[in-house]
Amino acid sequence: MKASKKLAMLRRCVLVLAALLTAQGASAGDILVFAAASTKTAMDEIAVEWKRQSGHEATISYAGSSALARQIESGAPADIFISANEDWMDALERKALIAAGTRTDLLGNTLVLIAHGRDAPTVDITGNPDISRLIGNGRLAMAMVDSVPAGIYGKAALESLGLWNAVAPLVAQTDNVRAALALVASGEAPFGIVYATDAAASDNVSVVARFPAGSHAPIVYPAAAIAGRDNTLAREFLSFLRTDAAATAFERQGFDVLR
Repeated sequence: MKASKKLAMLRRCVLVLAALLTAQGASAGDILVFAAASTKTAMDEIAVEWKRQSGHEATISYAGSSALARQIESGAPADIFISANEDWMDALERKALIAAGTRTDLLGNTLVLIAHGRDAPTVDITGNPDISRLIGNGRLAMAMVDSVPAGIYGKAALESLGLWNAVAPLVAQTDNVRAALALVASGEAPFGIVYATDAAASDNVSVVARFPAGSHAPIVYPAAAIAGRDNTLAREFLSFLRTDAAATAFERQGFDVLR
């Protein structure tokens, strides 16, 4: 077996083990939510409000949607999955791992180019910029471009604008979009591509450009209960994600709440 395949298998095993340990720490009245990393700030707030109103704990595991979907495929005991794109939810649905009738399109988002610092100058990404000169000796932080939704959207947008070939050698790929945000916020990478909601979560980055909506597929976050774990509490939490309290938390972070 090639080293890359061994590493991927090891990583998947570690992620599933982590999910199992998280689940073991939860009580019978808790639910385990697998949520795309980009939802963290809003979902942390929602989990607090859910507990206040329901008395139940929502334990939330954050990662890239691809990693979460693979954990579910491997038997991780998630009750609910919130994906940052439709493809990974589709993949689980094709394998009958999503509870019938529970899937809903929850959120929308936008894609932005960010730079380190609060006062970085704007960039005209539609004006055929010399992107490699802009980045210089640094790197462009992106979530994994072949598997993580933010990276997939970002690569598609750069290809649409004719910039990908110049940028590809300069990309620093991360496991999820929040890790890409962290590289830019810390100054380890001068630029990155993240969701607008991620940029809003950091005081150490500036949005220097917004990618045109037509440059990539629509960004849609579906949510669903997991087959075999579809119970009253899971459905109640899915319904809670549709309440005004949850909508306020999502909108505060810049998400579009899909009604």
